[in-house]
Amino acid sequence: MRFTQVSALCPFVGRAREKMRGGARVPDVIFSMGAADVPFLRLRISRSEVRSGMACRLHALCFDAHDPLRLARFWAGVLDWELADDPRDGVALLPSDDTGFRIRFLPSQAQKISQNQMHFDLTSKSLEGQQETVARSLGLGARHIDVGQGPEDEHVVLADPEGNEFCVIEPGNNFLAECGFVGALACDGSQEVGYFWSEALGWPLVWDQDQETAIRSPQGGPKITWGGPPLDPKTGKHRLHFDLAPPADGDQQAEVERLVALGATRVDIGQGEVDWVVMADPDGHEFCVLSPR
Repeated sequence: MRFTQVSALCPFVGRAREKMRGGARVPDVIFSMGAADVPFLRLRISRSEVRSGMACRLHALCFDAHDPLRLARFWAGVLDWELADDPRDGVALLPSDDTGFRIRFLPSQAQKISQNQMHFDLTSKSLEGQQETVARSLGLGARHIDVGQGPEDEHVVLADPEGNEFCVIEPGNNFLAECGFVGALACDGSQEVGYFWSEALGWPLVWDQDQETAIRSPQGGPKITWGGPPLDPKTGKHRLHFDLAPPADGDQQAEVERLVALGATRVDIGQGEVDWVVMADPDGHEFCVLSPR
């Protein structure tokens, strides 16, 4: 079976699948090495004091949307998740599986001018299952898009009703074999930013090779992956961002300070007086730190 990279949209899955074609389990290799041999182990040791506090949890993945309700209904139909009210005038989806975070759709009039820096990779148990996911998505308002994939590529690239890209991965993908339907959130990003998010969330690295990284919650759920260079140029505020939340007995300001120590920065995107803090990771991707919950 042949695997190839798909432009910048699937920078990680295409290359990692090639390396894992034989089904090798990367963590068994990584964790058999000494700290001196693996850069991210040195990083984790050097930041042990920073990590002594309790990490935020990933509360939500947020989409900027022209029509939050319509987009939420689309993704509810694709993922079979439940619609819920959102406190910030948007719409939320609550997971029906082990994903571990909700999806929020927030009102925005900003136009989409480039590929998103994140997209979902949805898994398939069979060729028929892949075709069914594609057909269901198209019936709900998705469309096929061309991001440079060739006729030999076995995954299907689609866009939701507002142009947000996602992939339906072919069956037999070893890298996502242990994941559920939402196999991965694939991101454009550097090795450094993969290390940052591992530290920020307290999720272990499950892949670190050739400047590509991936993390996964100890409780399971999808992987979050970063494809390494070359990185797409940033063209304004990203349309997708993470919401982090300290635990109910946590301290928002202390968490902001911890994230700054790990390499994040506070940023102003015109949010005004709000009860959340807007930050950017080392690659400049925005995220929010909410009040404890």
